[in-house]
Amino acid sequence: MPTVCEFDTQSVRPWDNPRPDTRATVNFPRPFTARPRLSHGFRSLDIGKSANIRAKSTIQSFTKKWADCHITTWADTTLYSGIDHIFAIAPNNLDFLTGEHMRNLVNDPTDPPSVRVDFERPFVTPPKVVAFLNYIDLDKSHNWCLKTTVDDIDVSGFTLSIETWGDAILYAAQACWIAYPEDREHIFSTSVNTMDVRPWYHPQLKQSDEIAFDGVEFWKTPSVFIALNTFDIDCKANFRINASARDVSETGLVWHINSWGDTILHSAGASIIAFN
Repeated sequence: MPTVCEFDTQSVRPWDNPRPDTRATVNFPRPFTARPRLSHGFRSLDIGKSANIRAKSTIQSFTKKWADCHITTWADTTLYSGIDHIFAIAPNNLDFLTGEHMRNLVNDPTDPPSVRVDFERPFVTPPKVVAFLNYIDLDKSHNWCLKTTVDDIDVSGFTLSIETWGDAILYAAQACWIAYPEDREHIFSTSVNTMDVRPWYHPQLKQSDEIAFDGVEFWKTPSVFIALNTFDIDCKANFRINASARDVSETGLVWHINSWGDTILHSAGASIIAFN
C-alpha cells in the first residue's frame, strides 16, 4: 500500500529564521522492500511579499527507509515556512502511476498552458487522476493566481493544465500527478475549493467543509494526502496558505484551507487522496 508522510520546515527551524534551503531526512512510517516512487506537493507556504513568490519542493535522494526533503527558494525571496506532503508508492504496486510536468515561461515564453500526458502503460478503463503543485515562481507586483487541472482522461493519458488568470505574471510552475484505476477499492480522491463554501470576492482567512467518501468503504481510518492545486491571493500582503484534513473517519473528513495575518485569500483549492 502507499504511505503518506510530510516535511515541515518548522520541524528544522522557526518561521522567523528564514533560509533559502531548508532540508530534513524524513523516515517512512515503515520501510519498503526497495526504493519507492514518490509524489509530493505543497500543502502550506508562507512567503514574503517584497520579492517574487518562489518556492520549490525537491527530494534529492531517498532509500527504502527515508527521503532527503528540501523546500527552497532563490534570489531575494523570503520563505518563512512550508509543508510538503509526500505520497510514497511501493515499487511493486502497479496500480499507481505518477509524474511531473513543468511549465517554464522563462526558458520558453511560448510554453503552452496545457499538454498531453501519456501513461507509460495503459489502464483498462479511464483512471482517476489528481494533480497538485510543487514549484511556483510568480511576479510580486500582481495578484498571485495559479491552478493545475486535469481533463480529457482516457486509458492512455490525459490533459494537464498549468494556468493563471487576471494580470498575474507566471514565470514557471510545476505540477505533479497521480493516476490509479477508477475501480480500485478502498481509495477516494477529490478536489476541494474555498469557492465550494463562499465566493472568491468575499475573502476570508478561514474556511472548511465536511465531505463524505461517496460510498467508498474503509475498514479503518484512512491515511490522507492533501496538496494545493489552486490559489488566488492578493499581492498586497504576504503569501500565506495552509491546507489540511481534520476529523478523518471511515466515512469522511473535514478539509480546511486557511490563511492568517493580513493576507487576502480570494480562493484556493487542494487535491485529496484517502486510502487504506
